[in-house]
Amino acid sequence: MDPYLENLNEPQPDLGKGAGGDLMKPVDLASEKAIIEVLRRFGVSFRLISEESGVKEYGETPVQCYVTVDPIDGTNNLIHRIPFYATSIAISFTPLLSTVFAALVTDLFHDATYTALSCKGAYCNGEKITPSACNSLEDAMVGLDLNSFKVEEIAPQLTALIHETKHIRHFGANALELCYVADGTTDAFIDIRGKLRTTDMAAAFLILKEAGGIITTPLGGNLNVKLGPQQTVKFVASGNTRLHKTILSLVKPQC
Repeated sequence: MDPYLENLNEPQPDLGKGAGGDLMKPVDLASEKAIIEVLRRFGVSFRLISEESGVKEYGETPVQCYVTVDPIDGTNNLIHRIPFYATSIAISFTPLLSTVFAALVTDLFHDATYTALSCKGAYCNGEKITPSACNSLEDAMVGLDLNSFKVEEIAPQLTALIHETKHIRHFGANALELCYVADGTTDAFIDIRGKLRTTDMAAAFLILKEAGGIITTPLGGNLNVKLGPQQTVKFVASGNTRLHKTILSLVKPQC
């Protein structure tokens, strides 16, 4: 990946909107190119689902799997030298979140790589990870994304939760924030804006579940959603059942 990131000291002009609707930077496309080149070395035919390029097929045989990527999660952090950004790759049998069976999220600044395989657990740099047992909002470190989208509409749905939560954070790269819940660095992460796309969180979804964490809709249901650059998702993620139930009782989503 490093050769494709050498231009970080140069200006990062907007290159138009990607398939997911966000403005693309040169570093986004460079990262995506690097991912595709690595995948093609394995000779596997796959359908790429990318936040930047959209949906494309690679290989000379029928599609064997779906590869959902966010080349740089936290692009604005990276550009502003805020050390919290990642690359996210999820592999699935179908274009459905529930069929993701392999996942990787790499923290590009701290040299930490989170991985997971279905029924095999989750790991960070080869060491097995588990989420926090903290079950009190008084003590919990809770991530909450209210970033630049329908704040007037979303904030009232979270008023009770904010009132009860002592430590609220948002770091600006949602895949990595979910991995922080998976390894117990934080205790929960909530995004009910309806803005986050499945490309952003597909890999971290499996990593969190395999670590033993919980991730559901704001109403407590399963996340039965498609994988796509424009498919959005709302979720509540927690390290344990007791904390999850407490958070769900305080979140008041509009249906």
